[in-house]
Amino acid sequence: MDGPPRPMTAQPTDDPATGPSPEIDTSGDGRETDRGEASLIEDLSSLIEDGLTYAEAELAYQKTRAAFVGQQAKGIAISGGIAALLVVLAIVALVFGAILALTPMVGAFGATGIVFGALLLAAFLLVQIARAKARAMMRAFGSEKE
Repeated sequence: MDGPPRPMTAQPTDDPATGPSPEIDTSGDGRETDRGEASLIEDLSSLIEDGLTYAEAELAYQKTRAAFVGQQAKGIAISGGIAALLVVLAIVALVFGAILALTPMVGAFGATGIVFGALLLAAFLLVQIARAKARAMMRAFGSEKE
């Protein structure tokens, strides 16, 4: 070493070996906070704020989605109702046409009786099919008591 030893001093803040030193803020509350990094409280408040923003956006999305589903359901109900009415009218027309077609062969009362009997038989068969399917469903869930 040349000359007398130099006294040790704090390194300058721009020293490339250590980098810039963090600025310490003593804000009078007795705590020192590092201005270079966000505090945990700031991170949590930011997280809560982001969560609230997400919740508001999700709520707006679900409201829009519910309104769309409501509009579509109304259209479906109207279309379905009209279709069901037209099916009923078609069945009435078929029954009336069958009575008119059979009347010259067996008379008015005979035609009415034949059509009435055929409709009762069809209804009975459909009830039996529905009953068998209901029993099969109950067996699948294991709650049939015989």
